[in-house]
Amino acid sequence: MKFDHTEKAVSLFTQGYNCAQSVFVAFSDVTGMDEELAKRLSSSFGAGMGRMREVCGACSGMFMVAGILYGQGTELDDNLKAAHYQRIQYLAEKFRKAHEAIICRDLLKGLAVTSTPTPEKRTEQYYRVRPCVKFVKTAAEILDRYFKDNPPVR
Repeated sequence: MKFDHTEKAVSLFTQGYNCAQSVFVAFSDVTGMDEELAKRLSSSFGAGMGRMREVCGACSGMFMVAGILYGQGTELDDNLKAAHYQRIQYLAEKFRKAHEAIICRDLLKGLAVTSTPTPEKRTEQYYRVRPCVKFVKTAAEILDRYFKDNPPVR
């Protein structure tokens, strides 16, 4: 398994994909998901879920990858469910330790951001002041480290 998805995640973000798409699609080689389907599936989670500034899209992308690789499927087992929720909380805590929050509006505190549905234009100025590429990078790094210590069984 490849353990460096950071460059692809950052590249996707700088091409204009949202934070959730950038992380989720970068791991398509691991999840086995078609990239076009991965882009569509994760498109709703950008900017804290549809620009509502809730859970950071980079975290949501990270959680979706973890769900495909480790999550509960047809086996309805409370122990498996609890183990997976523990995993998600672990990944969230790693991200929180790096950036002090997992909520988009808290991560962007101090910046003039809105929750209107219209995305901001991706300009040089946008990339210069927005820390989001840093969040995408962190989420990809956390997942890659997690995979090294916990190889997926799927």
